[in-house]
Amino acid sequence: MDTELSEISSFIQSIPPFDSLPKPTLARLISELSINYIRKGETLPPKGINEPRLYIVRKGALSCIANDGELVSRLGEGDLCTEFCKQSLQASNSDKPKIKRQVSTDEDTLIYSLDCEILRDIGDKYPSISDYFSNNSAERLKQKMSKVNEDAIISSTLMNTSVSNFYHSPVAGIDASQSIQQAAKQMTEQGFSCLVVLDNKTSVGIVTDKDIRRRCVAEGLPISASICEIMTRDMSTIDIKSNAYDALMAMTAKHIHHLPVTKQGEVVGMVTVTDLINNEGHNAVNFSSIIHKAKSLIELKEISKLLPKLQIRLAKLGASADHVGKSISAITMAFTKRLIEMAEERYGQAPVPYAWLAAGSQARQEQLAHSDQDNAIIICDSMKPYDDAWFESLATFVCDGLADCGFIYCPGDIMATNPKWRQPMRNWQQYFDDWVDTPSPKALLNSSVFFDLETIYGDVSLLNTVRKQLLKKTSGNSLFIAHLSKNALGLRPPLGFFRDFVLKQNGKHKATLDLKHNGIAPIVDLARIYALSQGISAVNTIERIQQAAGTAAITKSSAENLIDAYEFLGILRVKHQAKKLVQGLEADNYLSPKELSKLEREHLKDAFKVIKTLQDSRQANF
Repeated sequence: MDTELSEISSFIQSIPPFDSLPKPTLARLISELSINYIRKGETLPPKGINEPRLYIVRKGALSCIANDGELVSRLGEGDLCTEFCKQSLQASNSDKPKIKRQVSTDEDTLIYSLDCEILRDIGDKYPSISDYFSNNSAERLKQKMSKVNEDAIISSTLMNTSVSNFYHSPVAGIDASQSIQQAAKQMTEQGFSCLVVLDNKTSVGIVTDKDIRRRCVAEGLPISASICEIMTRDMSTIDIKSNAYDALMAMTAKHIHHLPVTKQGEVVGMVTVTDLINNEGHNAVNFSSIIHKAKSLIELKEISKLLPKLQIRLAKLGASADHVGKSISAITMAFTKRLIEMAEERYGQAPVPYAWLAAGSQARQEQLAHSDQDNAIIICDSMKPYDDAWFESLATFVCDGLADCGFIYCPGDIMATNPKWRQPMRNWQQYFDDWVDTPSPKALLNSSVFFDLETIYGDVSLLNTVRKQLLKKTSGNSLFIAHLSKNALGLRPPLGFFRDFVLKQNGKHKATLDLKHNGIAPIVDLARIYALSQGISAVNTIERIQQAAGTAAITKSSAENLIDAYEFLGILRVKHQAKKLVQGLEADNYLSPKELSKLEREHLKDAFKVIKTLQDSRQANF
């Protein structure tokens, strides 16, 4: 192979999805490539090319512009322009209108191109190729999220713990004579995601909900067919004497989620990846127990030093961002409650009932290690003016204690030490009424923080009463929701890629992406808008989206896509922060695209596209 061909081959096989092709097929693909050089300002396809082709940017940059003139995407080195193959497929389907977008060069550009018919032929033989090009951003992201978990380094806890501590028993079984439909009904009724298939009480296979999707629904197999037609016959198992680490390694190696546990050759239980990951959640419970027993602030400060280690451990295990956030938030809550108890021991009981509130990410149970504080106090309306001295002492003791434990003071002074956020219930109700009735920029800013509240300690009825009144005012209040939406849409994902992503241009975080403000925060904002518009009391972002799914605010499919995007961005953030913490650095949200593989960058673009689509949908409503 000459030098030029070798260079082309190395380049193509580094690009998803071609990196999964066997060498002979890859060699065929490369032999079919055409090479074109296009001057700045010219459009695709190049002169002389009439048939639909896939274009691969080797050098230079392309812009894809929609009919309304909006920039859809910018493509740089290694990116694929699929517009013309898509149009070819759409043109062959009379039920779908042909969508035209103009693709032009932003600078002198060298491109490789491949006839779409050849691409289609390769895709027929290798479904991973056809899936990649036939799926949209949301579908590709969903596939990615379905595979995320088990491949991380496992905590030593699992190596020293028997699998017998994790498995569920008895195993749910189904007779081999039953149909696929009967299996699905049994799974639904019993709440199981898998069943062991039995023939005369002997295990002959296993069937999972994934098997029903892939081997029945996707293949068009009738649901009346026997369960044996879709079950996995060579069922992997693990002996009850094995450790949990061996179980997870077996599931990882074989890309399975369920593993039957045997005793003397007989199936006695089932262990799942989720069971093992959730084990780490018990660490949060143990953590909280130790915090509750602390006798002094000095002890709490020592315990708090372990918090980053827990985040690192969870990240290595492959726990979801939702799981990490809930674990860390639970521990932060434990620190707060213990400090309040210490304050009450020092200053005596409160003069009137009150509720200590967490705001922002802690209230949403989405906090990571040593975030800044966001808190407030609602006090019973029976308080007297002189009672505030006690609550001021409480707020100072707790906020200073949290700061000593690594939870820095809120830069915006959204803390109970600020008298404005330490008020009787009637004043809080007035705050919310004013913010909704007069949605000024400052009111909307306060809304983004204080519409996410949760009681950490004290009388929960105080916040519940305020929230109930708030949701009555926001539900169906189209004017307020429109103002809130307009304000929230100021944070946009960096979709104006030039060669890659729009990055920070200067300062400490130069050439990085702000995952929090340009990715996660827009989803949090959307979820809050959905909840307020539909009168949903949930505060956690995923729970808000799930409960809003199927309402006038968001469709079920869009909700699923948004959760996928949120979880993917969250996982990137958790892993990035864990890497920083391992290096002894301060955790932040600024990710360099250089830290990501080519495929991860593509998934990140898919996540941003999902967010933009739903932001555009929201914008169209006002």
